[in-house]
Amino acid sequence: MVSPGNPLKPVRGMAKLAQRLASARAVADGRRVVATDIEARLGTRFTIDTLRLLQRRFSRVAFVWIAGADILQQLPHWRSWRQIARQVPFAILPRPGYNRAALAGCAAAVLRGARWPARAATVLAGCTPPAWVFLTAPQHAASASAIRAALPSAHRVT
Repeated sequence: MVSPGNPLKPVRGMAKLAQRLASARAVADGRRVVATDIEARLGTRFTIDTLRLLQRRFSRVAFVWIAGADILQQLPHWRSWRQIARQVPFAILPRPGYNRAALAGCAAAVLRGARWPARAATVLAGCTPPAWVFLTAPQHAASASAIRAALPSAHRVT
């Protein structure tokens, strides 16, 4: 899900939604991973509101929220973050420069008892929240903004 904008991030320097959506669609397989702008179409601004609407609209779907370690570190600043954790299991991807602080942070401490080993990721969708894993995965230090800035203008999605 490509967000129209994170309320905790500055708008300046952020690529337009259409560009970010096109970039996400270029790497999603369209079957198991689908890039969508549904949050913009729902008109929601906060994850908790989006999650409630999605769970109501797709009541038979077992959602897993996938986010980076940077989000786990920021999570206590999000609106109703504890409710988010009680509503959907989540998988956290490592991000260089954030992993240690995220795992030592407030959200990880509060949710310590709900953490499963990374090998449980395959059954996470069937877990009753709160439930989360910290995945092992290849890491790339560049931010999305840095990657976009490095693209030749002919390859940029507008």
